[in-house]
Amino acid sequence: MSAAAQHLNDLWARGREFLGTEHAILGGAMSWISERNLVSAISNAGGFGVIAGGSMGPDLLGAEIDATQAMTKKPFGVNLITMHPELDALIDACLDRKVTHVVLAGGLPSGKAIAKLKDGGAKVICFAPALVLAKRLIRSGADALVIEGHEAGGHIGPVATSVLAQEILPNVADVPVFVAGGIGRGEAMVSYLELGASGVQLGTRLVCATECIAHENFKKAFIKAQARDAVPTVQIDPRFPVIPVRAIVNKGTEEFMETQRRVIAKHNAGEMDQLAAQLEIEHYWAGALRRAVIDGDVENGSLMAGQIVGMVKSEQPMAEIFAELLGQAHAAIDARC
Repeated sequence: MSAAAQHLNDLWARGREFLGTEHAILGGAMSWISERNLVSAISNAGGFGVIAGGSMGPDLLGAEIDATQAMTKKPFGVNLITMHPELDALIDACLDRKVTHVVLAGGLPSGKAIAKLKDGGAKVICFAPALVLAKRLIRSGADALVIEGHEAGGHIGPVATSVLAQEILPNVADVPVFVAGGIGRGEAMVSYLELGASGVQLGTRLVCATECIAHENFKKAFIKAQARDAVPTVQIDPRFPVIPVRAIVNKGTEEFMETQRRVIAKHNAGEMDQLAAQLEIEHYWAGALRRAVIDGDVENGSLMAGQIVGMVKSEQPMAEIFAELLGQAHAAIDARC
């Protein structure tokens, strides 16, 4: 092992130990994308794949876990949405299949959910959008944290990765912290590890893996796009708060704006109550993302992507993507010595 490789192993040793992997690289849980094929490919390449539970019910999630376990003997996890109406049953599906790590996302998880997972033998990973919430999650029992910045794809928060890293990494030593959002090269991985991260999470960079089932049109849109093309959606009425979604601009982006206008007009006319209107706005994304990822409708579907999409230049096997990232990381370390 080279000196650079040894140094990288030392930098992310805590993350590797926590995940049980060769590399402390989590795969971001991307709806319709992070399923058995991509998840097993990430894990087989030495990283840590994560199934996107999304809107799956317990039976469907159980089948997906079973299928993934048949494709890899390496560790992988499951991402569950805390607001899912069947969260308790989804947790059971994970515990029944001895899933080692569960990521709770999409809202602040309850202490009850965290405790149930831990009592069942799973390690719990939570998203921390601010230092005060990071400390609260640790007190609630979170075993590790992910801090994800504004540069990421899909639903995003308001703060940049670089700022979150400076706010949280020097002040959280109790649990491993993984950094996500805007990471597309090995040099960036090293920089966050040197700031105190235990590992990183990548999403957009892995979409064009050969093993990923995303439609050819979806991958071509990623390869063609530049960083400036991936922009957040806009909320048009403060009565209907919309978590910004970063995606490549297309007709689907305009359709989301029109959906908001149409639904809000129905509410104003008394045809729909506020809760129903809010749900209809939020539900837009599930169908729009599927149209792009699975059906290949890249004009009208949602092209959720992070700003590093401009660094995705070709479709590559997962092992080759990891080799590139590690090569860049090792070169960066050698340049520092």
